[in-house]
Amino acid sequence: MRLLFCLVFLCLFFLGCDFLTPELNQWESYNETEELIANANHPIKRMRYKRIQSQHSDRNSLFIPFREPLLSFDQSDHDRLKPYIVEQDIPSIQKHINSGRLTYEQLTLFYIYRIYKYELDQEAYLNAIITLNPNVLKEARKLDQQVKNGITHPLNGMPILLKDNIDAVQMSTTAGAAAMRQNFPEENAFIVKQLKSKGALILGKVNMSEWAYYFCQGCPVGYSAVGGQTLNPYGRKIFETGGSSSGSGVAVAANYAVAAIGSETSGSILSPSGKNSVVGLKPTIGAVSRSGIVPISSSMDTAGPMTKTVIDNAILMSALVGKDLDDPYSFESVPIRFDHLDSVSLKGIRLGLNKNFERDSLLKIAVTKMKAEGAEIITYNPPEINLDQFRTLLDIDMRSDLPKYLNTFANPKLVFDSVTDMIAFNRKDTLLHAPYGQGIFERISREHRTQAEFDAIKKMIMETARSYFQNTIDEYKLDAFISIDNYSARNAAAAHFPALGVPMGYTGSGQPKNLTFIAPSKNEQLLLELGAAFERISQSRQLPLLFQ
Repeated sequence: MRLLFCLVFLCLFFLGCDFLTPELNQWESYNETEELIANANHPIKRMRYKRIQSQHSDRNSLFIPFREPLLSFDQSDHDRLKPYIVEQDIPSIQKHINSGRLTYEQLTLFYIYRIYKYELDQEAYLNAIITLNPNVLKEARKLDQQVKNGITHPLNGMPILLKDNIDAVQMSTTAGAAAMRQNFPEENAFIVKQLKSKGALILGKVNMSEWAYYFCQGCPVGYSAVGGQTLNPYGRKIFETGGSSSGSGVAVAANYAVAAIGSETSGSILSPSGKNSVVGLKPTIGAVSRSGIVPISSSMDTAGPMTKTVIDNAILMSALVGKDLDDPYSFESVPIRFDHLDSVSLKGIRLGLNKNFERDSLLKIAVTKMKAEGAEIITYNPPEINLDQFRTLLDIDMRSDLPKYLNTFANPKLVFDSVTDMIAFNRKDTLLHAPYGQGIFERISREHRTQAEFDAIKKMIMETARSYFQNTIDEYKLDAFISIDNYSARNAAAAHFPALGVPMGYTGSGQPKNLTFIAPSKNEQLLLELGAAFERISQSRQLPLLFQ
């Protein structure tokens, strides 16, 4: 008997027997063959997935730093706090903080629990999260201690998710690529510094289309080797997530954070915002710094806010802007206002509508509502323009801009410094690293024109795109344009015109769509005012049923 007692004691002491140690729920990878077969005849060809789960990451590791807090937080805690958090805008959440109903630590733990709950559920996971900030609860606790002194910005204490091409210390920046898993930056991106200076909490990093959907040809949007296939909360494996800021869109839609930061070259904020019924702003190039962000094109890239409401978008944008001396396009923006958005109007605003879009049934409803509020909608025939070399512009920019990031911002121990290096790494195991191929990277590697040779063509592309909008503005005396999702994204990108997508409803099948406002450069304030006015009369956004 004494021997048996000793053996039990040794088991408890040295092995920490599981039956006496509470454990978190665990994700177990499963055979997804049946799911892939079921999607093999999807009407959208690029949704015929080859892979859904990531082969490069273990989602259980996300929650190791939060083991004790998660063991003490359950569904009843979630349901008790839910009315103060889910689908609440930032000012409302701050009111709940001020009233004592909520703390920043509880807010942050609520989101961690929600990610834990859904991302470990085989019937609900979205593959939205790549990593979580291990220190975020500690940082939230510190802000709770300081809140009695008052806050200087409404972003204070708000948990924000970052697209995983944005540098944030203590987390890797992968751009979704297996080759970048050990890219732990030594410094925060400029915009992360901006967010933290306003008291924002960086909750973690979200999945994305690998290399910002500038890697493989015809592949699914929202797929990355590191994060797997991002899924749409309004229809998992039914609707596309949009790309490349897919994780940013689905995470905000599912209420995994207060808001997220995405990035766009041509449609990468507008597309997932529309597909996931969230508000997405693609700013003027240079309004938001690109330092410390994995690039496609220094000519076209920008980060931007993705939120559930327009006021949250304005609050986030007000924190992101700032002149960065290390970004040649950067400029000092006029401060973004958000304290008046509940009183703005569409009365007298003249909005141009491309005749090619006017048959859309949801757009027709939106136009009727805006006209009833006093907006003037002017339909026009779009002029013919030639942007055939837009893709070549991106190829040549990425060929030179990616090495600049790798040599300036990436972890010095990273052994890659070019697109060619990435191609060689992926070829070592294409099924694991690049199941859909790497056709765009291979095309870039074959591009031999110099940057100088292409400068004149680049200038011509930008001038052509600006004239496409400006000539119509001048002819019809327009304040801005309206479009759908990312339908006009390429022209807006080349013209450096900002764009804002706002939920306008759902199709008969339940797929979300956004109304997109486009305005001349440096007119983000106008876009936010138009978006706020439309949001108030539309009230279209709905929480996905699976995540209520």
